[in-house]
Amino acid sequence: MKSQHKTSISEDMTIYNAAAQKQMLLDALADCDELDIDLSQVSEMDTAGLQILLLTKREAIKANKTVRLSAHSKAVTELLDLYNMASYFGDPMVIMASEHTAVSEGKSEHKAGLYL
Repeated sequence: MKSQHKTSISEDMTIYNAAAQKQMLLDALADCDELDIDLSQVSEMDTAGLQILLLTKREAIKANKTVRLSAHSKAVTELLDLYNMASYFGDPMVIMASEHTAVSEGKSEHKAGLYL
């Protein structure tokens, strides 16, 4: 039976928190076969945060483990979209229908959700 673990990131995923978050995620991955990372509380994310998620996913693949990203915050969704990396992680992402429309029109607001 595969062991599962869920963890959440409650701080910004920026260069300032990168070292601690990297170690936390790699330790969590070492203790399970399936790791679910809740990103709902991430209010800011930069390239360092993306690199941590990429590293965690790569290490999981090397060890025949599974990493899932869940509850993507707006900051996470925007960065994954900017770098066109959502498909690499392969997790369903909920975006707000009005946000999707607003982004294409240069506006921002939240309403009904869609899965991508």
